[in-house]
Amino acid sequence: MDWIDLMQWPAFAASVAAAWLVGSSSDRLRFWGFWTFLASNCLWVVWAWPDRAWALVALQFCLAAMNIRGLKKADPDEPKK
Repeated sequence: MDWIDLMQWPAFAASVAAAWLVGSSSDRLRFWGFWTFLASNCLWVVWAWPDRAWALVALQFCLAAMNIRGLKKADPDEPKK
């Protein structure tokens, strides 16, 4: 098993941790959850690209766009409307 195959495990762990953080009632933890999701999106792309798993790569770009939207909405330093 080479290092690229092993990349799926940190990607998996980051995705699970991000889901846990985004589900928090704390604004700050939710904010960091979206950053963790963005890191997991990058890890999944690194893992999927060499195998030409284009659907997974495309999914990660779509999910990253949604995570950026969530990141903006979850910013703990922004005043609530």
